[in-house]
Amino acid sequence: MTERPWIIVGYVNVLPYIKEFAPGSVIVIDEPDVIRKSDVKNALEGAAMLRELIEWEYQLPAAADEFFNTYPDLDPAVVAPLVEYATPFAARLAERYGVPGAGAGAARIMRDKSLLRRVTRAAGVLNPVSREVTSPDEVREFVAAHPGSVVLKPSNRQASVGTKVLHSLDDLDAAWTECVSQDEGDRVPDRERELRMLIETYVHGAEYSVELLVSAGEVLFSNVTGKVLYPGSRPIELGHTVPAAGIPESLGELLVAQTETVLRAVGFGSGMVHCEWIVSDGRPYLVECAGRFPGDGIPMLIEEAYRINLAGAFYTVMRGECPEPLPRQPAGGAAVRFLEAVPGEVVSVEGAEDAARLPDVLSLSLHLKPGDTVRELCSSWDRAGSVMTRGTTSADAMRHAEEAVGTIRITTT
Repeated sequence: MTERPWIIVGYVNVLPYIKEFAPGSVIVIDEPDVIRKSDVKNALEGAAMLRELIEWEYQLPAAADEFFNTYPDLDPAVVAPLVEYATPFAARLAERYGVPGAGAGAARIMRDKSLLRRVTRAAGVLNPVSREVTSPDEVREFVAAHPGSVVLKPSNRQASVGTKVLHSLDDLDAAWTECVSQDEGDRVPDRERELRMLIETYVHGAEYSVELLVSAGEVLFSNVTGKVLYPGSRPIELGHTVPAAGIPESLGELLVAQTETVLRAVGFGSGMVHCEWIVSDGRPYLVECAGRFPGDGIPMLIEEAYRINLAGAFYTVMRGECPEPLPRQPAGGAAVRFLEAVPGEVVSVEGAEDAARLPDVLSLSLHLKPGDTVRELCSSWDRAGSVMTRGTTSADAMRHAEEAVGTIRITTT
């Protein structure tokens, strides 16, 4: 058992398997409702890494300061968030315990898309035209001043929840109701949470994300990920390539440089950053930027493509130490492709075992069975599963992923 514990904020199902965690080293903090609804106690039962599971309403104001004064002698070596909603709490808690973190001010700005737009726009970063709205009538006022397609989205949610592209206002009232009626299930507490909505001009172009590992403002590693979306009005990811397939070197360098500008603008300290961009006419427009590990399996893709232990380097940084130098160029490519299924009751699922046995398949995630329900695709949580693959290049890896996906047949009513 380590003398100084590692505090991890926000449960994810891979927690017990993170190899950097020594036996008895980890204190997990999560919301009481999330622990109950996700059966976290049972999931962590017998996990060698677990030192203690602490129930804490960490998303409430001043929750980190209250925690610090309740547990002043913990003296953690690491404080790190693993989910989006945990980033402000973890950053403030790291400040109070005197260990590396994003910085409470930076985390608060990055957690709020409206604040992020204001701050980064002032630093010269291109953003869509955007304003907060409280009703469909305010959306109509915005479109009257800025004609064309728009994006309706929450300022303070995650995983594309409540986000929709509107190419006309014909069904605006229904779209508004749809976007503000959000269900994140067992991932959030039951209490009412503030919701603020944004309306933004729609930027058409190729989409990318930039992942940076940062130590006290210094970038130690960078990667640009390519993104493909499902067709339709919901901007939900259908697949990713690492590194971004077919991207010019100059554009990759520009995206990394613009992400560094974002970090300077918000005053980011130490941690992992996942920053999303749309490139239109060669110019990157900021979508959003998160002070945490990316989702969608992108960390696994990065580790495969660059042949690195990204998680190990991250926890080294969060201990205030310097990791071994990380490569600037990938050794190969990796991709993830999400599955598609028609909403309805599942009748049969075929071909998954055959897909998992295909060469270069790294992992296959598919939990549907006959009798389950495939929901309409409204957020990232509604996707039916995924296939991760490797290749000599990222384009090669995506071809392998498409082949594996084509082997799987999900039949619904």
